[in-house]
Amino acid sequence: MQDLRFIRENPDAFDTGLGRRGLAPASAEILELDVQRRAAQTAVQEMQQRRNEASKLIGAAKKKGEDATDLMAEVQSIKDRMDIAEKDERARAAALKEILETLPNLPADDVPDGADEDDNREERVVGEARQMNFEAREHFDLGEALGMMDFETAARLSGSRFVVLSGALAKLDRALANFMLTLHTEEFGYTEVVPPALVRTQTMYGTGQLPKFEEDLYRAGDNFWLIPTAEVPLTSLVADAVTGVDELPLRVTAWTPCFRSEAGSAGKDTRGMLRQHQFSKVELVSVTHPDESENELERMTGCAEEVLKRLGLSYRLVTLCTGDMGFNARKTYDIEVWLPGQNRYREISSCSNCGDFQARRMNARFKVPTEKGTRFVHTLNGSGLAVGRTLIAVLENYQQEDGSIAVPDVLKPFMGGQDRIDVDRG
Repeated sequence: MQDLRFIRENPDAFDTGLGRRGLAPASAEILELDVQRRAAQTAVQEMQQRRNEASKLIGAAKKKGEDATDLMAEVQSIKDRMDIAEKDERARAAALKEILETLPNLPADDVPDGADEDDNREERVVGEARQMNFEAREHFDLGEALGMMDFETAARLSGSRFVVLSGALAKLDRALANFMLTLHTEEFGYTEVVPPALVRTQTMYGTGQLPKFEEDLYRAGDNFWLIPTAEVPLTSLVADAVTGVDELPLRVTAWTPCFRSEAGSAGKDTRGMLRQHQFSKVELVSVTHPDESENELERMTGCAEEVLKRLGLSYRLVTLCTGDMGFNARKTYDIEVWLPGQNRYREISSCSNCGDFQARRMNARFKVPTEKGTRFVHTLNGSGLAVGRTLIAVLENYQQEDGSIAVPDVLKPFMGGQDRIDVDRG
């Protein structure tokens, strides 16, 4: 949610930020609605004051046996006008809220300007892109040949963009998630959480999923939604709460199923597991002091990168430009892993600093004992990593010429010591 006080004090800077997002100026409309809303509030307050005064005069007149007809008529007139003014104030407030809740976060100063992914800024490439001395196959060819990745049965059960994993690939999927959770909790200080995968409308609203992205979500009843990412329940752990400054930063992680309708992705990645309606992800969420969120973004991104380093997978890190950045973010790093079967880098994680944008929507604050009042926290989220896409990367990078898959050393303890996946040992 945008900061109305910031807009009042910095209308030009606000419009500049929107312009970097490719949006038209909005400060004039917002400020005009704000003036009208506050004027209506003032009018209501003044009428309330006069109504109270007139009511007292009516009582005094009746005690003296005097005629209070005119005063009673005035009170009724005030009541009628107040009803109109209150409706007007509510209408102005609703219109103002509708604008503020549908505008994206303003980009940080160091975010590159641009229209789409072609304008993202590459920060670094880590590791050498693995090349095979044979023709590299894509993950779906490998998985289907092993008999452990079944899209046909999944389509019969649920439709397109679903998969059934079995045998050693199901075990590998679980091993990856366990490896990630172990790394993040034991080495990086995240607390593991098992959150609900079904949340209320207000929870979706608080993290910025609603109302803007309703078409990409799955509704489950009148007031419930399936989560598109564990960011939603994890960040909402601090909703409508005041956290002590000494408790910051809060760092939590979860492995959950995620559900997305993939609206607008028709024709994109139709084969394989890259773009599914249901997938699993290990999510990282941090809640920080405003002064620490920039450093926390670097730390969180490093935690996600470490997963790929230990798996021996090459990747590149890019800073998203203003036109490619998500609705809630003020700055985002994308981590793109090398896929030999596609001969290109593909996104496997996004790590974002949302500033106080989500905190304002969900009223998440912190308290410094020596200061009056409270302040909004900053929230950050990142994939650490998307488990299905990591599975894809392992299959494609560790494929052998005979179609078997070598198990990365770091995963062997989570695979019961198994060092290879093939038809005979699947």
